[in-house]
Amino acid sequence: MRPLPVLAALLLASAQAQTLLPLDSRPATRTLPAQIAGLTGKTPHLPPAALLGTAARGADPAALSDWLRAQPTDGPLVVSLDALAYGGLVQSRNSPLSAAQALAHLAPLKDWTARTGQPVYAFITLPREPDAADRARNLAVVREVMAWARQGHLTELHIAWDDALPGSPAPAEGAALAAEAPANVRVYPGADEVASMLVARALAPQPQTVRFEYSDPARAEQVIKYEGIPLTQSARNHAEASGFTVTDSGPADLTVYVYNGGDPRQAALRVSALLRRGPVGVADVGSVNMGNARMWRDLQTLRQSANLQALAAWGTPGNNLGTALAHAKLALSGADPVRQDALLAREYANDVIYSAEVRAALRKVIPEKEMNAPAAREALLRLASASFPLRLGQVYDLRDAALPWGRSFEWEFDLSVN
Repeated sequence: MRPLPVLAALLLASAQAQTLLPLDSRPATRTLPAQIAGLTGKTPHLPPAALLGTAARGADPAALSDWLRAQPTDGPLVVSLDALAYGGLVQSRNSPLSAAQALAHLAPLKDWTARTGQPVYAFITLPREPDAADRARNLAVVREVMAWARQGHLTELHIAWDDALPGSPAPAEGAALAAEAPANVRVYPGADEVASMLVARALAPQPQTVRFEYSDPARAEQVIKYEGIPLTQSARNHAEASGFTVTDSGPADLTVYVYNGGDPRQAALRVSALLRRGPVGVADVGSVNMGNARMWRDLQTLRQSANLQALAAWGTPGNNLGTALAHAKLALSGADPVRQDALLAREYANDVIYSAEVRAALRKVIPEKEMNAPAAREALLRLASASFPLRLGQVYDLRDAALPWGRSFEWEFDLSVN
């Protein structure tokens, strides 16, 4: 294995390819899709985190447009229309902009393909309730960019509705849009995972099949929180949106084991058995925003985590299904083995170590309102370090960690090879 500085230099020297303009600066929406894109061995063009939006401060659409114009056009563009139009996901809900003003920010995308010869994979959200300040404005923008897709200005457009709790109008809005959508427009529940899925569509377009297996098949038929549809339908939505064809029986290129409750030890044993048959990814949706620590510890004991194509447990069911499928699509397409192992380590550290263990421990010692203070970072490093080194294919140490949005929900961290 090469020493880390040499490896880092080689990665930086990789040929450039895709341009990725994320939803905002959160690690799940910026770092994760960029690392999935990087599995090909090519480093995507990515805005610095400081140029993207946070919960308190939206990105400057003009600055993002300037950044976009400065990028080489040597590959496909994956772009969040909410970031470019409004400044980010949070701002898409509360921005005072009119539809005409928001669309003016998006205007450079209309001739992107004609000007550069490169495809545009775009996504936009239907905002959640009760946060949406002007649903009519958002819908007007969505309908206009859907017309752009129909006219061929966008290669693909994905319209996703965000956090649809009971009573949200978004599912009905989505159904109405889907009824009139052209073939290159997809409409489904989601948000934070969509950039990763479009990365997979852009960089791994070859057809592949996927089969889903659920730890609790009966429960999988029930409607899930935040999406308003059954888990089985969400899995199919995310598979097709990532470029897979779903098969319900027989062989498939990939099996995704969906842990949606039940005995975690039996789940780990089942994943191990499936791995003896072929490629497997795991989407842990038993709880929202946290992995099942027992199942993952058992998989580590069985030394199977490193053999997965992908793992996801960090968010809502849709978040986890989408990112697991996107990662697996690239992994099946000839991923660089060093980057593949590093991404599995990143996912395990975030989705299991942090979400299932460290976050709760941090909240016990630091009040949420003080997560911006230096003491919070010191506590984070102390608590997280107890779970390292982490062994996947290689052994990883925790080098640094921070709370980029000044809250405990997500962390940003650096791992180094031991």
